[in-house]
Amino acid sequence: MATKASAGARDYTVKPLFAEPYFVTSIAGAITAEQVAFIQSLKMNRNQVNHISDDLYIFRHPELASIAKAVDGALQTFATEVMGIAQRLEVTQSWALMNPPGVGMHGHTHSNSLVSGSLYYAPLPDPPGNMIFERHNTYRQLELAVDNERTNIYNAPRNAIVPKEGDLVLFSSSLQHYVEPNQTKQDRHSIAFNSFVRGKIGSFRDVSELEV
Repeated sequence: MATKASAGARDYTVKPLFAEPYFVTSIAGAITAEQVAFIQSLKMNRNQVNHISDDLYIFRHPELASIAKAVDGALQTFATEVMGIAQRLEVTQSWALMNPPGVGMHGHTHSNSLVSGSLYYAPLPDPPGNMIFERHNTYRQLELAVDNERTNIYNAPRNAIVPKEGDLVLFSSSLQHYVEPNQTKQDRHSIAFNSFVRGKIGSFRDVSELEV
């Protein structure tokens, strides 16, 4: 991005230093109506404002094998093509979520995980309730409002993902995110999961090798 300024430096260049990726793919073909019914039949508990499945390892159910396999394939693509690493990413915990009408999801990150995911396995309300990612500068507590007309990829305080049925979204577990309130009379269903690397990391000769 190169531009001219009306004040201050007249000629300058702005370039991205590090990019924070998110990954979207559709795995609708791996999801059956029977699996949707199975997930929605799971016992749910109150989770602050929304609902979360009592079972927090739902991908271990043999009934969901095709979904688990498709998620695993997407994670390996993310590890290889986006992260550029030799290790595998393996799902740790996985759980179902349901947001009733009027309910969203508070801002949060995912602990003890490298890459997290959201799977929209069932029909979504309209509007679907966007997932919002926030930028936080936690080392400084300065509230500097960004001019709406000057918002860009470098200063945007938040970005939205508009989910679609069948979408699988992968993102860094450290990213702060929340879900907008469900503005419809239809329940909003999704699955969330965490993952961690499997394999050897570090260096044998540098005595930093660790097998996980």
